[in-house]
Amino acid sequence: MEFCDIRVNDDPISAPELNFSRAEGAVVDFFGVVRALEGSRLIEGIEYEAFQPMAERQLLIIAEEAKSGHGLRQVVIHHRIGFVPVGDASLFVRVTARHRRAAFEGSSQIIEQLKIAVPIWKHPVYAQAQMA
Repeated sequence: MEFCDIRVNDDPISAPELNFSRAEGAVVDFFGVVRALEGSRLIEGIEYEAFQPMAERQLLIIAEEAKSGHGLRQVVIHHRIGFVPVGDASLFVRVTARHRRAAFEGSSQIIEQLKIAVPIWKHPVYAQAQMA
């Protein structure tokens, strides 16, 4: 596999097959899952929209920065757009590195930078009040 696999699309999130390497001692997988509460309000899910070419380009830049800063060997970033219901994943990040600290720190850096710099917007879909 190449160093980086980046996808921003409406496909449901699933982790790619994992093939352990003899060179990397650490693999960190992260799933961002839509939770039922946005603030204190119940939601049905989140509608994500993105400017896809720019989002994918920015994610590649973020992955490259994490690679050089933490010695990552491989980065996978998949972000779902469109409606994502509560309980489904909207984000998957996998990083591999020689050592666990680099993998955890690199993964965390990617997720934090994604939130700051990538043109992906979320719009909660609030649950309708139930009539008694």
